[in-house]
Amino acid sequence: MLQQTRVDTVIPYYERFLKALPTVAALAETREEDVLALWSGLGYYRRARMLHAAAREVVAAHGGAIPSNPADLRRLAGVGAYTAGAVASIAFGRREPVVDGNVERVLSRLCAIEDDVRRKVGKTHIWSVARDLLADERSDPGDWNQALMELGATICLPRSPGCGVCPVAGACRARARGIAERLPTTGPKPRLSAVKLTSIVLASPTRVLLARRRKNLLFGGLWEPPCAETLDVLAGRLRVDPSNLREAGRIVHILSHRKLEVRVVLGRLSRRTRFALPSPEYDAVDVVPMARLDTLAHATLTRKILAVANAGLGGLR
Repeated sequence: MLQQTRVDTVIPYYERFLKALPTVAALAETREEDVLALWSGLGYYRRARMLHAAAREVVAAHGGAIPSNPADLRRLAGVGAYTAGAVASIAFGRREPVVDGNVERVLSRLCAIEDDVRRKVGKTHIWSVARDLLADERSDPGDWNQALMELGATICLPRSPGCGVCPVAGACRARARGIAERLPTTGPKPRLSAVKLTSIVLASPTRVLLARRRKNLLFGGLWEPPCAETLDVLAGRLRVDPSNLREAGRIVHILSHRKLEVRVVLGRLSRRTRFALPSPEYDAVDVVPMARLDTLAHATLTRKILAVANAGLGGLR
């Protein structure tokens, strides 16, 4: 949960997740859509699917006991070098390095590494330093790795490193050379591709029409008001007269590589109980009580769309 998400955001999700699924076996036995519902709002939903798949592998191949060997950990779905190193060192005391964004920043400054850390050479250099330092350090490997991560999260900050209170300031080569603030070196971020969509919200004050994205697509397995690039085609599939729809507002939703620009249009929910699939990108469609939304897997984008639509619901009563 902590990968690419802030700690203060994660804590309530983490507590709710463990209350519902307290063991690896419980996670393995539950349905994927229930896992996604617990994850709703955290983003990067592939993490939840991989966690679910890994739990099933642990039960099937390891008798429900998470392996301590880094090589075995790496074979689990969704587990890379960072996760394997964190679990092996923190949970099992294995002398395995961990490199996240915070550690990357600390080590690039400590050793004045000017290689681009987003490229293979830079990544290899950082991991090599992390492994060498851990091999020389006599403290508990889990404590050492967590200390590095905490140093980067609280003191060795991106734009304003707290060198005056840093416990390793005297050994920091970047500080000695006056280049701490410009490290780590990173290439330009990829430009976000703009995607324009229209979302049709068919709603009453208590119910709303939602559709579920097919797996292996963006927002796969998640419920949302039907979206498409073309309003007329979407309205036609839903058998809604476009002239009975009115614009409720527009939102922008930023993903890692996309900027979604969504026009939200609002219409009255008819008495129909059956609706055709809005497009081939969906595998289910249903009229859902607003109060049930928390029990369904959905993205933050769904909340944003419904929030915009809700402002205009008064005119539909």
